[in-house]
Amino acid sequence: MPNLVYWAGSCSFELLVKSGSRGVTIDDSLPLEVPQELNTHEQKGPLFLCLLRVSDGKKHIMAIVLHSSPLLWTRLAALIFSCVAFSLAVHGGRIHHGTGDWCIFCWAFSFAGSLVVLLVELFGLQARAPVSWKNFPITFACYAALLCLSASIIFPLYFLKGSSGHGEVGTYRIVVTVFSCLATIAYIAEVSISKARPGEVAGYMATAPGLLKVCETFVACIIFVFVSDPVVYDRNHALKYCMSVYCICFILSAAVILLCVGECTGRLPFPFARFLSGYALLAVVLYMSATIVWPIFNFDPKNGGSKDRPHFCNTELGLCDWDKLMAVAVLTGVNLVLYLADLIYSTRLVFVSA
Repeated sequence: MPNLVYWAGSCSFELLVKSGSRGVTIDDSLPLEVPQELNTHEQKGPLFLCLLRVSDGKKHIMAIVLHSSPLLWTRLAALIFSCVAFSLAVHGGRIHHGTGDWCIFCWAFSFAGSLVVLLVELFGLQARAPVSWKNFPITFACYAALLCLSASIIFPLYFLKGSSGHGEVGTYRIVVTVFSCLATIAYIAEVSISKARPGEVAGYMATAPGLLKVCETFVACIIFVFVSDPVVYDRNHALKYCMSVYCICFILSAAVILLCVGECTGRLPFPFARFLSGYALLAVVLYMSATIVWPIFNFDPKNGGSKDRPHFCNTELGLCDWDKLMAVAVLTGVNLVLYLADLIYSTRLVFVSA
């Protein structure tokens, strides 16, 4: 029986051969054969094989297939940039309060998720994953892009603004900010590469409405942070109504994301597409009312608000209470625009459920 090398699904990395054809020869001059199912990959970029040698019925080396592609290099770049950002922040950034902990969480979460996605794709475990692999990677990449973007804004605002120290700690913080911005760009590029193209059959989360729902939930989370530190929605019933709008829309959007990532849309007792359109319409109406009510009861003096920014806000570290109220008003308008775009896309989108 001749000694042949066949492709397998995992690898010990004991032998790595770059293959561009069906026949290759290694040091001991044994003929190697790349099976027919790998031919379809040869046109997509460099193919690296760690090979399995079968000799007299014994398996010596397992095999793995790794395709070089823009998506792969983008994920590797995002992995490295996010790792460098949180490593330098922990090592020399002197992070000393909750805001810094949030930034470190953003970078560490992004790094860990990217590592999981790369390992699953590297070892070909997509079919064994407990989630829809057509929806999960791009959903995570979109959240990671938003998390790194928020860290890229918050970190310099709290740790570089008004800082008089330009020594080693200041240098660390500047480098952290740069790598956070690079990680943001890398994740945005990954989303751009992974999103569905016109006419392409893809998971719902790879379409424009799916990505919009990620943005909607993320903006709602930022709103929750601003209205709870300090608590500003319990002064009257109008503000409590606005808070209920934020909660209802967030819960429904998060439920849609979980249904898509968990491949549960086909188990619903009603058409999923109609539910999306009806929910988007409801969210637009609710957010439109909140966009009007929130500024009236926070910035109108007749309703106990203040339309002028206090002077102490110029010297306070980060955002003062008035700034947070204004940020919530702006983010409410942002989410209104996102839900409006979601409604427009959802009414005409045709997709195939995972």
